[in-house]
Amino acid sequence: MASRNCRWELLAASLTLTLALIHLVEANLEGDALYALRRSLSDPDHVLQSWDPTLVNPCTWFHVTCNQDNRVTRVDLGNSNLSGHLAPELGKLEHLQYLELYKNNIQGTIPSELANLKSLISLDLYNNNLTGKIPTSLGKLKSLVFLRLNDNQLTGPIPRELTKIPSLKVVDVSSNDLCGTIPTGGPFEHIPLQNFENNSRLEGPELIGLASYDTNCN
Repeated sequence: MASRNCRWELLAASLTLTLALIHLVEANLEGDALYALRRSLSDPDHVLQSWDPTLVNPCTWFHVTCNQDNRVTRVDLGNSNLSGHLAPELGKLEHLQYLELYKNNIQGTIPSELANLKSLISLDLYNNNLTGKIPTSLGKLKSLVFLRLNDNQLTGPIPRELTKIPSLKVVDVSSNDLCGTIPTGGPFEHIPLQNFENNSRLEGPELIGLASYDTNCN
């Protein structure tokens, strides 16, 4: 009996250690992803100074919030005088709910890898210098509520994949260089037209069947 109890205790201890190691590895992966973002950005005000990759996990870093399992749920770097570009490694933060990078000077494109952020509620990239198209893959973000991409230099049509996100409540793509027509399906039915203003090649609202959604995009 004592031998059997000893085996169970060893098994329980081994399982506990394994779970702890899994959490440690996952936390390190998230730290690596955030450190990739730090390396891709210029930070003259040193707001990312605490982002030390040698720490066990990134939960002690400033501007990072974690849940009780030490998984990253928020990155708050709005209005931080950052420039550079967005790292595709951000897509590895699978528990991230809020990505707040508004009012900076971030350039380049929106990584399609952000579509891997299945828990994302808010994507705030407004008031930057982002270029390129809005990734169609963002339509996979089925928990997304807030999508604010206004005041950038984004081009191309508004992806129709976004109309398939039932949770979406706020969309603002005003003051870009978008083309085509304004979607009217799904959550876009309730988005005010002012959230599409100052896109000189954008027409709408869309009259389904009467005009191609990507009109004026050539």
